[in-house]
Amino acid sequence: MSMIAQNYSCDGCGGMQKYSPKNQSLTCVFCGTEVKIAQSEPLKENNYEETLLEVTIDKDAKAQEIKCIKCASSFSLEPHAFASHCPYCDTPALIDCTQAIKPDGLLPFVVTRDEAKEKFKAWVSSRWFAPTVFTKYFANSKILLGTYLPHWTYDSDTLTQYQGERGDAYYVTVTKTVVEDGKSIQKEVQERRIDWSYVAGVVYVDFDDVIIPASPKVSSSILSALEPWETKSAKGFNTQYIAGFEAEEYTTTLEEGFDFAKEKMASLIEQKIKEDIGGDEQKISSQQTQYNNIRYKNILLPVWTAFFTWKNKEYQYAINAQTGEVVGDRPYSVTKITFAVLAVATLVAGIVYFDEIKNILGI
Repeated sequence: MSMIAQNYSCDGCGGMQKYSPKNQSLTCVFCGTEVKIAQSEPLKENNYEETLLEVTIDKDAKAQEIKCIKCASSFSLEPHAFASHCPYCDTPALIDCTQAIKPDGLLPFVVTRDEAKEKFKAWVSSRWFAPTVFTKYFANSKILLGTYLPHWTYDSDTLTQYQGERGDAYYVTVTKTVVEDGKSIQKEVQERRIDWSYVAGVVYVDFDDVIIPASPKVSSSILSALEPWETKSAKGFNTQYIAGFEAEEYTTTLEEGFDFAKEKMASLIEQKIKEDIGGDEQKISSQQTQYNNIRYKNILLPVWTAFFTWKNKEYQYAINAQTGEVVGDRPYSVTKITFAVLAVATLVAGIVYFDEIKNILGI
């Protein structure tokens, strides 16, 4: 059974409307009529513990059959996708979210497709040893896909009890045998030592909006590298911002996401422990962290994505559609690297040759 896809139509000409990052409004693709999107209330934090007791996640979701509202063609939406385009007439297609936790808000696209293309083109051009097919492939802006990807944000007050050692440096004068001017001599030198002492204490660290990707579409390492995000300026969830773009629901659960958030918090907690210990060096032998007053939001972040396959390996790319930051891996052309090495070797050989000629001629 097919679901009827939703979209937005222009009141003036009946044409389809898409969200315009340039104008920050719904814009008719035919007559250009703009419709301002109503401002939303500031986003509220949700209680983590209470929500855990209430929700589950359907990780075995199936693709959904969708019927285009314009051309009446049927097509499939991937599992957990709730916004896309009709593959036959390109009309935006929106359906209701199916997961138990609905999006609280989103950061709208600001960087347009053309702007993203130029930033990506500059980034690709700077990759000297990438294969030529790589640069040619990304010359086409259509390979960039605008997608709202789900993320969790977590707030938490933490209390960490620790035990360890504080190291205070001091110096002693010792006599050592050293070599000076080719001769072994006895010489007094300063040698650094560490005086270790036991320490224990408690540190308090409060975290705000620790961001965790909640979709496997793009690797978490690439998405994390797109930070920072201006989450404080997030808008309330409104499908008008999504019209014309792809959008996904979370597949990383709220609890799984918080486990990843703990890993991100750990480095700052460790830094604060070392600052609390003081001294010149620190050792942490044990630590136990309590997480209190945990809150969360489910927000969608705007990303231009691209994928490139080279020699049976897929490379992923992402552009922060707020800041224009480009992140991704790139393939290397063995041929280009070989030519570069040969060119350098030839240049070095030429310099050596001319130096020998100068020596022979006494120049």
